[in-house]
Amino acid sequence: MQIPYELILGWRYTRAGRATRRNGFISFISGVSMLGIALGVAALIIVLSVMNGFQKEVRDRMLGVVSHIEIFAPSGAALPDLARTLAEVRANPEVLGAAPFIASQALLARGEDMKGTMVRGIDPALEPSVTDLAVELKNSALMRLVPGEFGVVLGGELARSLGVRRGDKVTLVSPSGQVTPAGVVPRLKQMTVVGTFDSGHYEYDSALVLMHMDDAAKIFRLEGPTGVRVKLKDLHQAREVGAQLARSLSGDLVVRDWTRQNRTWFAAVQVEKRMMFIILTLIVAVAAFNLVSTLVMTVTDKRADIAILRTLGASPHSIMGVFVVQGAMVGVIGTFAGLALGLGVAFNIDVIVPALEQLFHASFLPKDIYLISRMPSEPQQADIVPIAVISLVLAFLATLYPSWRASQVNPAEALRYE
Repeated sequence: MQIPYELILGWRYTRAGRATRRNGFISFISGVSMLGIALGVAALIIVLSVMNGFQKEVRDRMLGVVSHIEIFAPSGAALPDLARTLAEVRANPEVLGAAPFIASQALLARGEDMKGTMVRGIDPALEPSVTDLAVELKNSALMRLVPGEFGVVLGGELARSLGVRRGDKVTLVSPSGQVTPAGVVPRLKQMTVVGTFDSGHYEYDSALVLMHMDDAAKIFRLEGPTGVRVKLKDLHQAREVGAQLARSLSGDLVVRDWTRQNRTWFAAVQVEKRMMFIILTLIVAVAAFNLVSTLVMTVTDKRADIAILRTLGASPHSIMGVFVVQGAMVGVIGTFAGLALGLGVAFNIDVIVPALEQLFHASFLPKDIYLISRMPSEPQQADIVPIAVISLVLAFLATLYPSWRASQVNPAEALRYE
């Protein structure tokens, strides 16, 4: 099989910038173009991988406290038939675990300090099947949640803001007050702190209160659990499974998955990631269009060669193909070099960042400021493939104008002064 001469000449021009230079050396300008594309592609991959890593860390910490899906009755009432609801939920093949809960809001007071809290009544035996936080507390704080003793487990930030620790007493103020001749009087209940937790997510560490479900039912005057928390085999299928449960469950129940519970945060992250992708793509675009100047200089330098090829019968399309091949070679080599560099850094960032911190005697993520003390990274195919495609397309587009100019060279004019 004979190789087209356009490929041979295009590759030769890529390797040697001028006819007087020895083959085997990449021309300086082509090398700069390749390096620019490679650095742009690598920067895109590294930044998006780190953003994915941070998003995954925050998501995992969040899902350590909240469940993948919550099913509850409207207006916060008790579920009409808990046993049937649990059976219907567990019948779905994507469900790993289900546990009842009671959710309400209240005030927690100690002395003159008072904080608004989210109260969650749980079944200590079933809760570990739906949240990772409960798994961590299973053999410690959750064991001390005994019905009738009115114990509570507080978020670490909440406990510190109230100045309490295990064994201290706090007062829970229920919003469902008692009606008396003097008006509505809030219901107060003294609770015992039996433990604390630190999930790594400030929203929950500063406001969440866990107690036994039976105690919560008595305090908030409920006949039973207000909802069911569900854990799935694949958290990314939460919307699809939530829709299935909404169709299959009996009764008037509300189904809400974790993506809707934190819709604002995830929307903000996606917008930020999209804007970062656009900004960094401009770096690749600048490097790719640097090929225009490279090819224009090459065309100017090779005018005599082009004229000779034209006199030998080469068509304008063939001449154009030679320089398209040259630009494409630079784009392909630069893109794959950038992919190799970017993926190499992204997959080894847990080694590279500590080495840089040790070298410069600095800490990029101080433990006393950030909850995450290491630089996370998660390269995703959904990011890498578009980056490579965009880089190759931009490199190809940059070759069109110089290649067209080469095809328009007049052989007589080019050879007049040779």
